[in-house]
Amino acid sequence: MDVTKFEELQLDDRIIRAITEMGFEEASPIQAQAIPVVLEGRDMIGQAQTGTGKTAAFGLPLLQKVDPKVKKLQAIVLLPTRELAIQVAEELRRFAKFMHGIKVLPVYGGQDIVRQIRALKDGTQIVVGTPGRVMDHMRRKTVKMDHVHTVVLDEADEMLNMGFLEDMETILSQLLEERQTLMFSATMPQAIADIAKKFQKDPVTVRVIKKELTVPKVTQYYYEVKPRTKVEVMCRLLDLYAPKLSVAFCNTKKQVDELVDELQGRGYFAEGLHGDLKQIQRDRVMNSFRNGRTEILVATDVAARGIDVDDVEAVFNYDIPQDDEYYVHRIGRTGRAGRTGIAFSFVVGREVYKLRDIQRYCKTKIIPQAVPSLDDITEIKAEKILEQAGCVMNEMDLSPIVHILEKKLLEEDYTSLELAAALLRMHMGESNEDIIIDSRPARSLDDLDSWGGRGSRDKGRRGRNDASGRGKSRRVKASEKVYDYIAGEGNSMARLFLNIGKAQKVTPGDILGAVAGESNIPGKVVGSIDMYDGYTFVEVPNEYADTVIQSMKNARIKGKGVHAERANGRK
Repeated sequence: MDVTKFEELQLDDRIIRAITEMGFEEASPIQAQAIPVVLEGRDMIGQAQTGTGKTAAFGLPLLQKVDPKVKKLQAIVLLPTRELAIQVAEELRRFAKFMHGIKVLPVYGGQDIVRQIRALKDGTQIVVGTPGRVMDHMRRKTVKMDHVHTVVLDEADEMLNMGFLEDMETILSQLLEERQTLMFSATMPQAIADIAKKFQKDPVTVRVIKKELTVPKVTQYYYEVKPRTKVEVMCRLLDLYAPKLSVAFCNTKKQVDELVDELQGRGYFAEGLHGDLKQIQRDRVMNSFRNGRTEILVATDVAARGIDVDDVEAVFNYDIPQDDEYYVHRIGRTGRAGRTGIAFSFVVGREVYKLRDIQRYCKTKIIPQAVPSLDDITEIKAEKILEQAGCVMNEMDLSPIVHILEKKLLEEDYTSLELAAALLRMHMGESNEDIIIDSRPARSLDDLDSWGGRGSRDKGRRGRNDASGRGKSRRVKASEKVYDYIAGEGNSMARLFLNIGKAQKVTPGDILGAVAGESNIPGKVVGSIDMYDGYTFVEVPNEYADTVIQSMKNARIKGKGVHAERANGRK
């Protein structure tokens, strides 16, 4: 695959600094093709699947075009849901970290419009919003189009499916004649083509069509984990399977360095490989890995392209790759030259849907697995040591050692079995504390739709006000009865929006304590807690939703008043 560095795309040094700090090394195909077009000021139609880096494809050149000295609205990004609006606004803010004076504001239904109006009056240059709420502001004259030079329609086909066609056309018709119109869509139905023809001038089409992939014959497993347990889970799998050589893939250079430090701290022979290393350092790391002195090579996708080692027994997708092709390239590092190989993927939260998409596209099978327990690991370690001990007994004369042990046993008040157990424990090393593991059963990627969440859109499109829910399963013991709370089509879980987030130095524990404490519901029944800078989404059983909303009216978290409501009007 051709590699395009961000430095080659004529981007502002401040933008390069931000994305470098975030750990990104190269542009994805859609970014490499789209960014030059956007910088030229051309209208564009971008066709690419979700998860290919579209936000940066339009976001980076958009930020470069915004004048921070002009405290007027200069760009509008339209998206189908509030969740996407919040997510994209957060990403744009991270990209603009060193571009002082640029303000990005998400606007969407369900949030107090007065608060949005105050923020708009404070000199917001970029609005990221849903069509309905943007139109509300247009009617109120709180969003003015006289300085808007760029408009982006992201997930255009999804907005069409959700009934926003008329709203999109209304907004576009109110914009200046001389503007840049960017449209991104996974598919190109006729209605989208009609919009492009009506509102764009000689658009450039950028299309990233994924080629057919040949997946190597590698046994593939995945584990649903929490971010803070990734290292522990990886170590357990290393102990359980004991691969001689392994490659672990991370998405950023920073994550590579952090994982190497963690593994080395636990006694593993690990080295990192990424774009910041000089050639002499790369050569040293690779020679050490080929010779077996380094057992685990931790690398980014870019750095790993030159890895050609036949003896790799396991691949770890420590981070889920951004592109399907990367997944295939990664797992292809093992199972070479007729050997068997195994691949492990760690997914956190919604990443399970990305992995589901990878499985579908690659026409492969990724098997769900439960995280091995400490008892499992202890038993495996003991078996291996005892196997080694059996070899020693068969090959060596142990009579002098036996004499020493017999003498010791006569002098002390313990049995030979207790002594053997103590020596075995010493040889096994220290035992790590057990980690909290999600109690839900391992679920097949093929069955995600039945768990609810994003997969439900494949069975029937949502209405305008429906939320993009996440599938979760919680087993909660209450009154000696166990209930299964499953989000999605069964509507067992309700997703609530709270007007407080990371910016207020609030933690998930604070949110959980407030929700459970104020509403007097068991903390165990609370589902996922997704935190952003200024907002938080919490899942609770539907039967408790109204109670939580009512009880939170008078609640305060770290001195801040809290407002709760159903996300996107979800019932």
